[in-house]
Amino acid sequence: MTIRPDDMAAFKAVLDDKSWSTNADEIAPHLVEWRDRYQGRSSILLKPDNTEAVARIVRVANDRHVPLVVQGGNTGLVGGGVPDAGGGEVLLSLKRMTAVRDDVSGDGFSLGVEAGVTLQAVQETAKARDRLFPLSLASEGTATIGGAISTNAGGVHVLKYGTMRSLILGLEAVLPTGEIYHGLTRLHKDNTGYDLKSLLCGAEGTLGVVTAATLKLYPALHCHAVAFAGLKDVADALALLAHMQEACGDRLIAFELIPRFGLELVSCHMPRCRDPMETAYPWYVLMELASSNQAEDLDPVLEQALASAHEKGMVQDAVVAASEEQAEGLWRLRHSLSEAQKYAGGSIKHDLSLPQSRIPQFIQQVTEQLAHRVPGIRPCIFGHLGDGNLHANFTQPEGADKAAFLDRWADISRMVHDLTVEMGGSISAEHGIGRMKVGDLERYKDPAALAAMRRIKTALDPNNILNPGRILAMPGH
Repeated sequence: MTIRPDDMAAFKAVLDDKSWSTNADEIAPHLVEWRDRYQGRSSILLKPDNTEAVARIVRVANDRHVPLVVQGGNTGLVGGGVPDAGGGEVLLSLKRMTAVRDDVSGDGFSLGVEAGVTLQAVQETAKARDRLFPLSLASEGTATIGGAISTNAGGVHVLKYGTMRSLILGLEAVLPTGEIYHGLTRLHKDNTGYDLKSLLCGAEGTLGVVTAATLKLYPALHCHAVAFAGLKDVADALALLAHMQEACGDRLIAFELIPRFGLELVSCHMPRCRDPMETAYPWYVLMELASSNQAEDLDPVLEQALASAHEKGMVQDAVVAASEEQAEGLWRLRHSLSEAQKYAGGSIKHDLSLPQSRIPQFIQQVTEQLAHRVPGIRPCIFGHLGDGNLHANFTQPEGADKAAFLDRWADISRMVHDLTVEMGGSISAEHGIGRMKVGDLERYKDPAALAAMRRIKTALDPNNILNPGRILAMPGH
């Protein structure tokens, strides 16, 4: 199936010449996902620069029953923003929608931006006005606000600030019929019926095309303290988390778990990355304290809390960054983990969340079960321990055939997800469902919830034009 010439002509007719392209070289980067797991085809790229143009596109698609695949920065990891291989899906990119609609206004704690603005640009805009936008991801230089909203992105600061859903005051979106939802409010409280912004956030573009948002800002953080601690096991990491929360309160803004294998990969393969400790430990934690009080000195607070944790046997050793450059170096270790795994061969990856108390048991059991199933497999389990979100990645045995190992993705993921759900966890914490986990959602989601989700999709998108085949398999389509 390919896009019909008359459908392509209909889209071109409602757009100016800069808002569409059939150039294969321009389209090509939009057809491949970052991990190269998904590659698609499309003969036209639509790239509007305003909401009215998006609405016209969606109306054409709805009238002619043409599927649209909505794409932000194309940093997704579950195939949601890449067209399928059939060639019949039209690409809709919002990367040209980069206006700051509403400068920091009123009390200065909100900011209106269009969907194509990157997370980094929002952070910098807020910082220039002595404010903070706290969402932080390794891909923040490329990831867009629209994509972050559509996937309800998390990142390293969920521990204090919550996911993207907690950072939105209002949304503007084009619904599947082409109607524009005007919801760019700055209100913190609004109980006038259903909360559409929360419904659209995390819907992965299946219920509407997010075109702009009013974001929540916070006081800028003027002082920081960062530490890297070596631990003997994950149970100690959980005990240390509780200890740091009690000792430091809400000044603890990040608490990241890193395994020895991951640190070795980063130290060996990534530029400007080195092991900060002389002794090797099985597990590490990267933590950060921050405060908006410019006069507060957080280093003594962090050092005292770590000294107390060491006396109690939670911490084997720790390094406290003595400068901003050293702090950036410690964070570079964490942010380089995903890319560093490519140098070790194929990796089968999972984005999970678990009750924090079950995490040590989960890691032990999943490691043992996979070692029995695939001798020599190398676990690289890391992530946001502060909110229970683990990236449970498993790298091929040394010397193994990469393609043969990756062919076992479904089998290994089934085992990992079964154990996750058995322990009260979720098979998707911050990456979404996309195309990758549609079958998993069918298998694990509560049947009543799944039925309600289908009814919502059908009610809002009766022709199933927005990101079809993502999140839900819709019978009859």
